[in-house]
Amino acid sequence: MALVPYEESMEIGLQKFHKPLATFSFANHTIQIRQDWRQLGVAAVVWDAAIVLSTYLEMGAVELRGCSVVELGAGTGLVGIVAALLGAHVTITDRQVALEFLKSNVEANLPPHIQPKVVVKELTWGQNLESFSPGEFDLILGADVIYLEDTFTDLLQTLGHLCSSRSVILLACRIRYERDNNFLMMLERQFTVNKVHYDPEKDVHIYKAQKTDQREDL
Repeated sequence: MALVPYEESMEIGLQKFHKPLATFSFANHTIQIRQDWRQLGVAAVVWDAAIVLSTYLEMGAVELRGCSVVELGAGTGLVGIVAALLGAHVTITDRQVALEFLKSNVEANLPPHIQPKVVVKELTWGQNLESFSPGEFDLILGADVIYLEDTFTDLLQTLGHLCSSRSVILLACRIRYERDNNFLMMLERQFTVNKVHYDPEKDVHIYKAQKTDQREDL
């Protein structure tokens, strides 16, 4: 959700983020994601967590065909695009400042017959949640959304609003700091949380969360 570019001194080793296009192959499609590091910073590049979560979805870990999905803090939109290509009805969200950039990637990578199943919509965590029906989605996706401590309470409130008794949350993240573990502990106070996947090469974990006493429908 943070849209402030890193300082130049922090960019060593991050050259891949400066490439204008990042190309991937998912769901029998070539996906070309436009990146814009200098204008939008961390919201406009593809992070490893998004790649790992997209791969996990492609593996068939959850049934996506006909599923109602929302991606939080979508940034470039890769995860939501992959979910749509795999058959889901997807709402792809981020803050207002990132929406036009996000829309351009979604429109460039989805065939015309799939685009009607996808909505790009503003969502700032903890704000204007009434524009989303409570428990509206079967599956809530987030890639690298656990990193800014000031957003943790708002993110938890948003997850609680979007989840029903049948919803599943999948969060992909790299555990960089103690605060990341602190968020997982906060999450466990409201949800049943299990680690369901780990990519050792990219050092990315995927956590599955469900409201307590939920059925294992997905």
